[in-house]
Amino acid sequence: MPSSTPRIAIVGGGPAGLTLGALLHARRIPFTVYELRGRPTAHEWAQPSGMLDMHEHDGLRALRACGLYDAFLPLTGECSEQFVIADSDGAPTPGMGGAQKDEEEPAAKKRKDEEGARPEISRNNLTKLLLSKVPEESVRWGAKLQTAAWRDGTTTLEFANGEKSEFDLVVGADGAWSRVRTLLTPVRPRYGNSQIVTATIRGVTTKYPHLAALVGSGSYMALGYRHAVVSQRGPLDSARIYLWLTTTDEKLGVTAGLSGKPPTAAIAKLLDNDKYLGKFGPVVKELAETALREEEKETGGAGLDIRGLYALPYGLRWEGKKGVAVVGDAAHVMLPNGEGVNQAMLDATLLAEHIVQAWDEDKGPGFGDVLKPLVDGFETDMAQRAVKVGEETEQLLGMMLGEDAGDKMGKFFEGHEEEEKKNEQ
Repeated sequence: MPSSTPRIAIVGGGPAGLTLGALLHARRIPFTVYELRGRPTAHEWAQPSGMLDMHEHDGLRALRACGLYDAFLPLTGECSEQFVIADSDGAPTPGMGGAQKDEEEPAAKKRKDEEGARPEISRNNLTKLLLSKVPEESVRWGAKLQTAAWRDGTTTLEFANGEKSEFDLVVGADGAWSRVRTLLTPVRPRYGNSQIVTATIRGVTTKYPHLAALVGSGSYMALGYRHAVVSQRGPLDSARIYLWLTTTDEKLGVTAGLSGKPPTAAIAKLLDNDKYLGKFGPVVKELAETALREEEKETGGAGLDIRGLYALPYGLRWEGKKGVAVVGDAAHVMLPNGEGVNQAMLDATLLAEHIVQAWDEDKGPGFGDVLKPLVDGFETDMAQRAVKVGEETEQLLGMMLGEDAGDKMGKFFEGHEEEEKKNEQ
């Protein structure tokens, strides 16, 4: 590449980084994506990976901009939009017992499909889909960023394999613990008083039909005592189970003696302990225990997947630097709320528009100077969006993990649906 052509690095090959790469490639703007993971095998791509619901004005907007919407639709059948909210005994909340959006009258269904649906796709399928629009030679797999140093608009990236390169634009799409973000602010994510244990039941319909009937074809939440047991259907006829625990103990895995232990170790420590899930009903605890036992069988006793949840202060701002930007969790990681991947892909879509504008104006040494005020405006907009989404997240989680969670969540979603109907009229 001639030295006069702006050199662009995207650190992180998740949905945000790949969306940005796909959009830049469509305009023939060269870049390199550096991804920490090794290139996944066919077997790894096929494994359950968590489901993501795409929203019309951000995630789906990004997919349309990438020219991927039609290819996306056939990949959305593994988890329906059915949503069940239950109490701690597993009994569905009135009005939230699993009525599926797809069972509505044809006219309403068509309208929602076109305007308000939130189709689910697995993280692996979304990643593969976005990769289909990124040249293979533009992705460096297994690239662990060690250091990032900025000087006068040029950023030097050094990787664990010894590679060291300079760039005119570095975009950090490298997640909650972003190294690129450290060029802009020393602020780090704060512990969100929550821990998540993840385990998966593969072949749930065949092996455990009663549990498959309990969780339904989409998403399921059993709420109580400021905790939750959550299920999402996914690839391989799976149900991915999340045990969401409210606790101020940031190192719960260590203090409870669970770190590095097989998944079944959590049965006594969490399911039989009234501080956590001990007061939940038998069927909900059976769902959780089955997931832990199945996970141990599948992984051969690998360590329990338990992790704390973290968030950056909502609307975090910093003094911008020429040639540096961050998107997605690197810019505004939040507690899980169904918005993270959507906001990340919207960030990438909007930033791509600014990069294209600057590129069209100056593909040479002036590129960074043209881009800088555009990125400043982008960051202002992104911070404002983060405040709004963050406030909505606080409201939602306050209900989900508070007193009378099932009733409050049921009423919230009933009101939300009524508001949507009014807006459609």
